[in-house]
Amino acid sequence: MSTIPFRFDQVGSLLRPARLKDAREAFKQGTITKEALTKVEDEEIIKVIQKQKELGLQAVTDGEFRRRWWHLDFIAGLKGITVYDFETTAFGVTTEAQGTYVSGTLSFDSAHPFLSHFKFTKEQAGEVTAKQTIPGPNMIYLDSFILSKQYHENPVYEDKAAFIQDLITTYQAAIQAFYDAGCRYLQLDDTSWGGLFDERFRGLITNNGYDPDELIQEFGDITEAVLAAKPADLAITFHFCKGNFQSHWLYNGSYDKIAERLLAITAFDGFFLEFDDERSGSFEPLKNIREQRIVLGLVTTKTPELEDKDVLKARIKEATQYVPLTQLCLSPQCGFSSTQEGNKVTDEDQWAKLQLVIETAKEVWTEK
Repeated sequence: MSTIPFRFDQVGSLLRPARLKDAREAFKQGTITKEALTKVEDEEIIKVIQKQKELGLQAVTDGEFRRRWWHLDFIAGLKGITVYDFETTAFGVTTEAQGTYVSGTLSFDSAHPFLSHFKFTKEQAGEVTAKQTIPGPNMIYLDSFILSKQYHENPVYEDKAAFIQDLITTYQAAIQAFYDAGCRYLQLDDTSWGGLFDERFRGLITNNGYDPDELIQEFGDITEAVLAAKPADLAITFHFCKGNFQSHWLYNGSYDKIAERLLAITAFDGFFLEFDDERSGSFEPLKNIREQRIVLGLVTTKTPELEDKDVLKARIKEATQYVPLTQLCLSPQCGFSSTQEGNKVTDEDQWAKLQLVIETAKEVWTEK
């Protein structure tokens, strides 16, 4: 098997087909059954996996077609989590949203629906690697614990250390469960690290009694503990972007504050990092990398314009000032549909961008 992450790779989510969106709305309105919705999901996932295979991707996903959110659906399936509805303007648009908070002892549910979802994806992937994406542990630590008004009003744990230990145990159990289901390529999507360098979020963290600089170390320690027991033949990657909701972003700032600690996590096989615009900053923080691979997210999923291949090659060359070419890979900067609404691009744009990633990578790297 080629090294994971692959020279040309993808983050995970794909635009939801109109038929799937219609079915989800019909289920929400109570006009079709859960079984009928699942049938549509199955059929559309089969088609999108086939499309990915035809395109030549070495790792395929289910497009996250069964999810409303890239992160919350997984978190909601854990024991000790409560989901609530609210309205947000965080991404520059007013929209209905959902959040989570820790409401009981945290643990992994052996009947978590994502396990059967993965088995279906793996079966359809056939000889191609099936990639599973889940939110990283610090998403829960930051959103459902540190910044959660509901949690602070009704704390479940006597102290932070007890919660962190349960968080680590929960994720260790999740990783093993996916491995037992046949997963060999798992990705932790964890945008919470952005809150540690974005000035507005650093203020929110401070107001809740935490030091964002101390959390940089703690986020790393938690992640390393989660990965400590991972099976040797399971590849696990990390994906970070600064938010992705209907082509809007959330965090401001560069990787400088977090790079040294984050890139020191050697249990990761690779890091998918966003570098699609000037907000990403320079490649200099990548000098902190060890032996892992860096997947440069140079192709944006937020806008339809297709990048110039020569510009992509020039940027890859620029990155080699800090990371050897042999450790670099290429992908879009994020998924195309982190939520069920999707970004402001068309299906044609999506596939053209993935094709561009594949073509560019094949011309830059002759070996895998």
